[in-house]
Amino acid sequence: MVRVIRVHEHGGPEVLRIENIAVAGPGRGEVQIRVKALGLNRADVLLRRGTYIETPTFPSGLGLEAAGVVETVGENVGGFAPGDAVSVVPPISMARWPAYGELATFPAELVVRHPPSLTWEEAAAVWMPYLTAYGALIDIAKLHGEDFVVITAASSSVGLAAIQIANVIGATAIAVTRKSAKKQALLDFGATHVVVSEEEDLEARLKDIAGTQGVRVVFDAVGGPIFEPLTASMSRGGILIEYGGLSAEPTPFPLFAVLSKTLTLRGYLVHEVVGDRTRLEAAKAFILEGLETGALKPVIARTFPFDQIVEAHRFLESNEQLGKIVVTV
Repeated sequence: MVRVIRVHEHGGPEVLRIENIAVAGPGRGEVQIRVKALGLNRADVLLRRGTYIETPTFPSGLGLEAAGVVETVGENVGGFAPGDAVSVVPPISMARWPAYGELATFPAELVVRHPPSLTWEEAAAVWMPYLTAYGALIDIAKLHGEDFVVITAASSSVGLAAIQIANVIGATAIAVTRKSAKKQALLDFGATHVVVSEEEDLEARLKDIAGTQGVRVVFDAVGGPIFEPLTASMSRGGILIEYGGLSAEPTPFPLFAVLSKTLTLRGYLVHEVVGDRTRLEAAKAFILEGLETGALKPVIARTFPFDQIVEAHRFLESNEQLGKIVVTV
């Protein structure tokens, strides 16, 4: 019997239950991990609430990121042995391969030996943020050193990963945050410029920063009314990549800006990269190199013990964090 965290109904953090259950061993092509740390994600909250892109069968596990030690390997798995220190690329289905537990099983192709310099907490905070940011900025937008890139929700783990990746490429990272409380921290974490959207004129500030060149790449997790000032500041032929929907307000379609500047507005899911072996291998190589050199380093906002998962989810929904929330097992 092992402890796992499951939900039996949709709802707030209080529906999360720690239960003792029997866990089957890994199937063909799978690796089972004794988990040391879990990374929390907005997707976990959406599944818990019943608004995620997949609908689970109850009772359902949840969670997309973990790091730990290989417990056992299934048939037709090579390259891993019990005792190996590994971390996990987020699977396509959270319900099929949940991470919240003392033991968790994943497809072998999603299990990675991370640099030994990483702590368990850091290793559990790598793959969702860096894969998400890499897929958008490098794989899709082809970010280069002359670019200005706007990163909204910049204090999130994905936002901070995007700032670091922009710095690796040599692009100018413009972080957008709602309140000034996080401004200095974002500068300290590598943003070249920070715009406080609730206290400044976003369009005017972006145009002032980027000048006549304009912003070629926007990496947005918010949507809503922010679309209009963002697109107004973009350069001709620019691309806005949307990977979230944090705003509760309607998102206007900025028709004139899109037409006059021939802009691309692109919806994006990290599953695009995870589900394509070639793209995933390229992403892993880029991220592992950055981790090994120290150019990429996960930022941990706060850690919680396993039995405080409800409190961890409440903190996640508070929007107070700067970086990744991690649960230790």
